[in-house]
Amino acid sequence: MRIFTVDAFTNQAFKGNPAGVCVLDGPLNEKEYLNIAQEINLPETAFTYPIPDGYSLRWFTPTEEVDLCGHATLATAKILFEKFNYPEEEICFDTLSGDLTVKNLGEKLEMNFPYRKMELVIMDAVLENFLGETPIYVGADRDWCMVEMETEEQIINFRPNLELLKKHPRKVFAITAKSKQKDYDFTSRVFGPAIGIDEDPVTGSAHCYLAKYWSEKLGKKILKGFQASKRSGEIECELIDNQRILLRGDCVVMSEMLVKWDKEMV
Repeated sequence: MRIFTVDAFTNQAFKGNPAGVCVLDGPLNEKEYLNIAQEINLPETAFTYPIPDGYSLRWFTPTEEVDLCGHATLATAKILFEKFNYPEEEICFDTLSGDLTVKNLGEKLEMNFPYRKMELVIMDAVLENFLGETPIYVGADRDWCMVEMETEEQIINFRPNLELLKKHPRKVFAITAKSKQKDYDFTSRVFGPAIGIDEDPVTGSAHCYLAKYWSEKLGKKILKGFQASKRSGEIECELIDNQRILLRGDCVVMSEMLVKWDKEMV
């Protein structure tokens, strides 16, 4: 088994969002996936192996499987293109969110994902205590919650009480505001302590919501988001037809390990 660590949505080492990428010959069982993800102990670890017409791809945090992960998908494509010399321009991944494709653009990779839309909800007491201020908008979908704040400074300077979030029925929380920076349209941060991620450095799946939200608010189809975590990162977003979104970014391969996998030791 070859295991890689990759910094995604950045062209600089030690920036962006780190992901583990495990390239397998075939599937493992659920316990093995989770044990490896816990051992690697990064926000997400991707597991991939070849299938007819592409690759199977699954994503695990240190505590559970997730149904969509942007940065680990980008990282996996980077490894297959760069380390395994995948010959085609585009890779198709079979995932829990359906078929996802990643295209090699040379300097960047381009993911074709489904965009997702929040529904307006009433702010509850836990979220109100967590934010400490009244947001412009509160939306929710599935396990996700997103709030828009008044200023970018509120996002950058926000100090989260993560224990409060663990009491909330939603699992992942994005806070966002319009950006004042000339290179970006919006700024965000993402928290998910309930799934083992206190703050996610750069979140591709969050931008499936954020880009749709800001596209409608700003009247733009092409946007650029900045995620203001400690490591920071940026994602180019383009909404296209058929409820899809293109997410573009680069990766830096940080390390590679060759692991002798002895199932009798597990």
